Amino acid sequence: MFGSLRVRNYRLFASGQVISNVGTWMQRIAQDWLVLELSGYNPIALGVAAALQFLPTLMLTLWAGVLADRHDKRKLLMLVQTGMATSAVVLGLLDVTALVQLWQVFLLCFVFGIFTAFDPPVRQSFVGEMVGKEHLTNAVALNSSTFNLARIVGPAIAGVMIIWTGTGWVFLVNAVSTVAVIIGLWRMNPAELHRSAAPVRKRGQLMDGLRYVRTRPDIMTVLALVFCVSTFAITFNTTLAIVAANVFHRQADGYGLLSTLLAVGTFAGAVLAVRRSTRRRPGLKLLIGAAFAFGVLELVAGLMPSYLTFGLALIPAGFAMMTFMNTANGTIQLATTPEMRGRVMALYMLVFIGGNPIGGPVTGWMAATLGGRSPFVIGGIAAALSAVVCGVVLARRGGVQMRDRIRPRWVLGRYRRSRRAEPVVAPDLARVEA
Repeated sequence: MFGSLRVRNYRLFASGQVISNVGTWMQRIAQDWLVLELSGYNPIALGVAAALQFLPTLMLTLWAGVLADRHDKRKLLMLVQTGMATSAVVLGLLDVTALVQLWQVFLLCFVFGIFTAFDPPVRQSFVGEMVGKEHLTNAVALNSSTFNLARIVGPAIAGVMIIWTGTGWVFLVNAVSTVAVIIGLWRMNPAELHRSAAPVRKRGQLMDGLRYVRTRPDIMTVLALVFCVSTFAITFNTTLAIVAANVFHRQADGYGLLSTLLAVGTFAGAVLAVRRSTRRRPGLKLLIGAAFAFGVLELVAGLMPSYLTFGLALIPAGFAMMTFMNTANGTIQLATTPEMRGRVMALYMLVFIGGNPIGGPVTGWMAATLGGRSPFVIGGIAAALSAVVCGVVLARRGGVQMRDRIRPRWVLGRYRRSRRAEPVVAPDLARVEA
């Protein structure tokens, strides 16, 4: 279940991520609450902040994938993490000194989004370099587990800190937590990384990646499903704050509790994905089923009458959401050749995160016009319908074509070496004649 942790480089990476992810979730809660306070609890302002933070993803993520394939991913990650920490320090100092204004938060959301656009493609493709293909699925699932464990702890701490100290100190704590990732990356042994030969630098490498995906209709269908679900259904960064403040009239600690309950479900889904990774690879039925279940459960959560029932309904919805996200991630990585993985994962992160500039303002508008529950109801219906349509398309195409689908190459190599090592025995001539 924890096979990838035997790799020292990955242990260093995962331990730093545990600390940093707690700070990341603390900042997300504090940033949403700060925008609500500065805007007079306007849902549209929260949607604009989400759009600005994820807008750079549309512009830069594909180029980040090209850089990930060309350059040292470890050094790129250290540079990106430093930029994210600096952005958090600036926002924290403006907030603590009571100089912060809404336009400054919007600007820093955009700057933070620039570094965020580079982080996921480089980090996702770097996982394969740390652990190799044998432990790739397990490492992806463990990454999700640590991320969602932090999602349980971070919002709860942030809610209490906002009440006691205000939002500014939360940003500063996140900046300090990012140092853990940088130290872990710095202590790694580059000689132990499973690096493939970097492609020769030439013009058109970005288009090569897009052409590769275009020739794989199975991958394109999975990406289409990820785009629809993430854009219209995975909008909790915006919708939870709106529901807590405008529907159930709760303070920051109430918003933090809703985020924690959602994280309980996502953490359970991530842990189950770790166990599942030791037995089988991600499959088509699990991918479509998880997307459909998530849509239905989000719809149910949006119809819950009270704060308590709504929070409890978030647990199974989070479980289904994480199952879908892990399955989609593992499916794309295992279906892609190593020399194209950085660019394909960049495209994956583009469709996964890049829909937020669309989904953020749309959900904010729906909450302001149709009520705070409407993003959950409409998003759940959209996710369920997308799962049905993409499931039909994938079934007709025969599913996703996995690399080494039946038997991994190292197994075939071991089998061939054992056959070569067998002694040659002279035939029994009498038996042959008989």
